[in-house]
Amino acid sequence: MSELVFLVEEAPEGGFTAKALGASIYTQAETWPELNERVREATLCHYDEGEAPNIIRLHFVRDEVIAL
Repeated sequence: MSELVFLVEEAPEGGFTAKALGASIYTQAETWPELNERVREATLCHYDEGEAPNIIRLHFVRDEVIAL
């Protein structure tokens, strides 16, 4: 696997959540830099040595409601 995509959302209580697409990896953090670190750590823990993807892509999804 050369790339792993995480779906990142703002958590209702604050901070961010990240869930991998196609793998059972989930993590959360209070800040964006902390999320980057936790995603990297969670990915390395999930795969055996030499099997981790070369690229981790964070796809940030934000729902915004505009009232008219």
